[in-house]
Amino acid sequence: MVGISPYASISLALVLTALLPLSSQAQDAFQTFKQLDTTAKMPKLNAFIAPGTAPQGSKLREIALEAKLTANGDPVQDGLSWYVFSPIAGTDGKLPLIASSQGGSADFQLAPGDYFVNVSFGRAGVTRKLTVPEEGEVDKQTMVLEAGGLLLNAVSGTDVRIRPDQLSFSIYSAEVREDGERGLVMADVPPNTVVRLNAGTYHIVSEYGDTNASIRADIQVEAGKLTEATIQHKAAQITFKLVSDAGGEAIADTAWSILTAAGDSVGESVSAFPTMVLAEGEYSAVARNKDKIYQRDFKVEAGKNTDVEVLMKDVQPEEPTEAAKTVQVQPDQQPPATDGSPSTQAPLPTYDQLQGGTGAGAD
Repeated sequence: MVGISPYASISLALVLTALLPLSSQAQDAFQTFKQLDTTAKMPKLNAFIAPGTAPQGSKLREIALEAKLTANGDPVQDGLSWYVFSPIAGTDGKLPLIASSQGGSADFQLAPGDYFVNVSFGRAGVTRKLTVPEEGEVDKQTMVLEAGGLLLNAVSGTDVRIRPDQLSFSIYSAEVREDGERGLVMADVPPNTVVRLNAGTYHIVSEYGDTNASIRADIQVEAGKLTEATIQHKAAQITFKLVSDAGGEAIADTAWSILTAAGDSVGESVSAFPTMVLAEGEYSAVARNKDKIYQRDFKVEAGKNTDVEVLMKDVQPEEPTEAAKTVQVQPDQQPPATDGSPSTQAPLPTYDQLQGGTGAGAD
């Protein structure tokens, strides 16, 4: 998917516009756009150590830590969150936090022993075990995040720009769990926002509007690179109006229902001229005003924002007031024929039968 020209149409309606290497100069790409970081907000303290965590009389050792996006990359200078935990769980079952730091590289003073060190860069993170010796030199600890950035955007049709307030993204893991669902990584991501992620494949869901315009795509995030992806929505923005004449003023106090060609409802509104974003396809607009129902069929084409006018002469056909009745006739109670054909009714008794009673019985 890398190297495809902008807005080129492919099966997933996805365009990867750039993969920027995140070396010392390309890390500036992370600063160009608003950062989205869900790590806990903590004061900017270097090597904060929780009181009472160091044993009395113990000799603290200076521990220097740095993190890189890739093994051959430069150390990350900003945006890192460091946490040092004791490997022994407390009474609440959680690992006690020993120290923390925000920013770039970190320096901690730790007593000899074992620790768990976690460093996070946005949604990317890595944890490793750290052993602080009692004697000897302690080398700088380098942790490799194997992380990159993802910046998402979308267009309608081939090149129609979508307003940011009409667009949102959700990022899921590529793997499907046993329950058939994917793990949610981050929801409601605005466009033009860099999300820091571990390298790997992610399942992206793009929502245009709040009706039925949704696109899914799998995107690969590479370590040390910023991946920009533009998703193409096959949808358009439609405005509805109930008018007495073509081009007339919209009539107020109108209730709207938008139905698919199969008759399923996809949107409702009570407004003079509601606007909805609809996926490409065929629909019916049903307008209700003063006990009258009006209807018009229309078609949505990708990227073609338009108005749909429903005329007051387009009255919806009324249903029959009483359904047709089916009368079942028994074989010995056939009604007389009305088309001149011989009747299948039983023959009348003969004269002899009437006089002599032969075969006539009591009748």
